[in-house]
Amino acid sequence: MKKIISVVGARPNFMKVAPLHKAFANYNSVNGNSIQHLICHTGQHYDEKMSKVFFDDLELPKPDFYLGIGSGSHAEQTARVMIEFEKILLSEKPDLIIVVGDVNSTIACSLTAVKLGIKVAHVEAGLRSGDRAMPEEINRILTDSISDLLFVTEISGMENLRHEGVPEEKIHFVGNCMIDSLIHYLPKIEQSNIHSELSINDAKYVVATFHRPSNVDNHEQLKEMNSLLNFVAEEKNLKIVFPAHPRTIKNLEAAGLLGGLSKNIILTDPIGYLDFIKLVKDAKFILTDSGGIQEESTYLKVPCITIRTTTERPSTVDIGSNYLIGDRFTDAIPVIEIIMKGENKKGNIPELWDGSAADRIVKIINKSHVS
Repeated sequence: MKKIISVVGARPNFMKVAPLHKAFANYNSVNGNSIQHLICHTGQHYDEKMSKVFFDDLELPKPDFYLGIGSGSHAEQTARVMIEFEKILLSEKPDLIIVVGDVNSTIACSLTAVKLGIKVAHVEAGLRSGDRAMPEEINRILTDSISDLLFVTEISGMENLRHEGVPEEKIHFVGNCMIDSLIHYLPKIEQSNIHSELSINDAKYVVATFHRPSNVDNHEQLKEMNSLLNFVAEEKNLKIVFPAHPRTIKNLEAAGLLGGLSKNIILTDPIGYLDFIKLVKDAKFILTDSGGIQEESTYLKVPCITIRTTTERPSTVDIGSNYLIGDRFTDAIPVIEIIMKGENKKGNIPELWDGSAADRIVKIINKSHVS
């Protein structure tokens, strides 16, 4: 029996590993129990609300290993993950580990495995923002450089890896596991009661998420963020659902800005996966600096305004419904006006975002010599 360990470290990772776990189970049901798929949760991002994502929303089993790393500097997190994950690898001796995304756990577990001679597969490989000031960009580049199998979500990823000289046999264009989850759970998403819980109506609200240091650790940017949110809430008379990152709340409080938000802005704790996608699906538009939401809104064809200078997911702009406007919050206003008039781009769904990415990954792994 082959043993494979998938690593999750932060909330977006769960939605990428869930379809993989199902795909391995389906493979075993057809081919006999030839693969043991285990899940290691590093605990890089963890609070009690995560249990809802794991057990209720995504139907994942309790992780086989929980490292309990917690928060800290990039160096502290990476070092602690490496130390604890090495113990798992020495004990379990897996044939392959699967890492997803671009968080510190991704590079930490990849590096630990490679140094022990264990093969690595990277899901969501090849994405590049071109901005090396982003810690995630460094994690992506380094993880791809040492991985044995690179599973790519969009055409730009293929081009980036080839440009970096990665051998063709390592690169596999498979589609997007996060979209696998979205498609699989759409029936349950439609049953969400989050609208009534928050007292909002269809298409009469906006979803906002901001957490990147370039936006929320900068006093002037925080002021501009507040101004934009208040403009949307008051001038456009739209409610805003704002699941605020703890660091964002802390910085707003420290800057004396929290009390200046419009009463139409609904600040919430982190929201479970099904409820959050229901909010995104029915929103008038999205305001964000996140990565994954650009993909989910593109699949759902909801306008998304991304307040960043770069994106590692250019297909969401070139093909989808995403607007990359730069780092000036005021530059969102002309796009908002276009959306309010109904003149926004409608967008299309990128190639292979069809709900079968995880199945393709499992088939490639089983044909590959690395496992």
